[in-house]
Amino acid sequence: MSSLSLYDGPDRTTLVAGAGPATRVLAGVYRFTLPDVPPGRYWATVAFTPSEGAQPVKDESVRLDLPLGLGLVTSPEAVAKELGVPLPITPEQRDDLLTAIRKAQADVAAYLGQPVVPQLVTRRALTPYRDRDEDLEDAESWPFETDNLVRVCAYRPRESGTYDVDFLVGFDGAANDAVVRYVTTHAAESERNRPGGVGAQGRRVSSVSAEGQSISYESGPTAGQAGALPTLDSLSRWKRRLFQPLNRPARAPWPYSSSRGRGR
Repeated sequence: MSSLSLYDGPDRTTLVAGAGPATRVLAGVYRFTLPDVPPGRYWATVAFTPSEGAQPVKDESVRLDLPLGLGLVTSPEAVAKELGVPLPITPEQRDDLLTAIRKAQADVAAYLGQPVVPQLVTRRALTPYRDRDEDLEDAESWPFETDNLVRVCAYRPRESGTYDVDFLVGFDGAANDAVVRYVTTHAAESERNRPGGVGAQGRRVSSVSAEGQSISYESGPTAGQAGALPTLDSLSRWKRRLFQPLNRPARAPWPYSSSRGRGR
């Protein structure tokens, strides 16, 4: 990965900033130090060499909503596009959309029983298990105990032969399309129906009587129909299950129990 170029539009004609070269973190994972640019949506071009001796190529499929690291699974720009609001958005619109995203994301976290943003945990001077030395990108290669989802984010060798390892611990909602869609669409819908909200349209009127005495409103698609908002039930497969051991009654002493204990 030799360079990253940020543009202000999908035509990629006006260069805003650039970065590079990238630092290799894991196989197929590289890290750029992003330039300091105003918040917004950027279209990127990444230049890289696919293999040794090959000609450099450019990937123009990358799109970034900056800044990153806000603890959100979607962006104000994504919600604005869902609302049909043209980009770039104003600082006031951004603040309103961030609030709507946090509310929708809180509903998802409460339903799933777990946060939807993983935490970065660093462990220093770790020694990988002897039989896993060649698979350091696998979390099971390291002495790191947790009852949550975990994956290796990066590892760095030390002079002592050990490693400093960065783990991502927890459910990664931003990498889950269903979670991203739920938060994006529900944040957009809440702003659409909020008086004075970003892209607010209110309820759609289907008909008004001649005297203006009655008004009929359009009804949205019901759950399961095309165009309907996703429901929390659509995320049930990622709901955290809590297991509690059952208290069994004490076994009666032999020979009154139904089976003999081991060693009898």
